[in-house]
Amino acid sequence: MIGIEKYNEAIQKYLDETLILKEPIQLYRPIQYIISLGGKRLRPILTLMTCDFFKTDYKRALPAALAIELFHNFSLIHDDIMDQAPMRRGMETVHHKWDLNTGILSGDAMLILAYQLFEVYNSSMFQDLAKLFSKTALQVCEGQRYDVDFETRNNVTIPDYIKMIDYKTAVLLGAAVKMGAIVAEASDKCKENSYEFGRNLGIAFQLQDDYLDAFGDSESFGKQIGGDIIANKKTFLYLVTLQNSSKRETDELIKLFSETPKDPKNKIKTVLSIYKNAGAVESTINEIEKYTNKANIILQEINISEDDKKTLGTFGKNLMNRTV
Repeated sequence: MIGIEKYNEAIQKYLDETLILKEPIQLYRPIQYIISLGGKRLRPILTLMTCDFFKTDYKRALPAALAIELFHNFSLIHDDIMDQAPMRRGMETVHHKWDLNTGILSGDAMLILAYQLFEVYNSSMFQDLAKLFSKTALQVCEGQRYDVDFETRNNVTIPDYIKMIDYKTAVLLGAAVKMGAIVAEASDKCKENSYEFGRNLGIAFQLQDDYLDAFGDSESFGKQIGGDIIANKKTFLYLVTLQNSSKRETDELIKLFSETPKDPKNKIKTVLSIYKNAGAVESTINEIEKYTNKANIILQEINISEDDKKTLGTFGKNLMNRTV
């Protein structure tokens, strides 16, 4: 098994060869900018890792891996626009550094570039990859729409929320793992188990992201702490708190999430205090463990070596123990 550092090096080399700065500069420079911010690149790493574990040269999966990474970053540019977020990975967001039109247009270009990367594969593999990619891309858009709608809805349930993060985040991790299996020409059962492994890991990952948004450290997390609270997003923390709180605290929380103060510091502080009192922190950590365990159970059904299962399991565990 090749180390994660080797996968990262291969991804970076392929990125440098593929994303060449050309005219019009103002279209392609923002693309290079957001990609250069790096991030965890866990999705393309999972694509290469899965392909490798099915005993196929992982470099064959580089185009699919980069397609996933481009789509992910495309969605981040547009998410940041919709959230009016000033920071991404500790740096200015694309629309903040340039302008709104640049963010929209460069994001759109990234989506097209992602589709083009599948053209290197034979017709059968191209069809399988493009079909999965299209389905996943549409689900991500649906998840984002749910996320926006939830900001003004007062009847959001925990199952509603899990569906939203499944579509917005988890299906892309599932697709990343499955694409590695597709390129490796694994069995249909292994492809589906690979997808479900990644999908459950993705739900746990998003729950962890929501937790870090509230209780992480801004410097290490790379994003504004309390961003979800400022945007009145009804995360798992919020929904569990509504279930567990007294009427007084529930009423206070609902009122706070109907306000958008110019200085949100007091709002964030009060909401975090209500979350803690309601036991929402412990409930969120338990939910993260629940979906991580589901992913690990599915992992055991994938036809790869025990050592490779252990490596994937450790990779998932590290994601859930992260602080960034």
